Amino acid sequence: MTTFTAEEQSRIIEMAWEDRTPFEAIELQFGLNESQVIKLMRNEMKNSSFKMWRKRVSGRSTKHLQLRSPDVSRAYCATQYKHR
Repeated sequence: MTTFTAEEQSRIIEMAWEDRTPFEAIELQFGLNESQVIKLMRNEMKNSSFKMWRKRVSGRSTKHLQLRSPDVSRAYCATQYKHR
């Protein structure tokens, strides 16, 4: 697996936790497919956090572009990044 900076690794983990960010976006940006993301998450998180994450993303249609509804056209919720 490729070595990432701490900042890149943090961003990968953040993207993996985001409901609307598909695994394909992580692969496009960082070159990691879904199984590699899972491996990274398993290695970098506490076991309980990893299990919580796996339960959360398993079967979540927004994490896969092919399963995603056409209504979901962006990687984050419109209110997620509020500008002041």
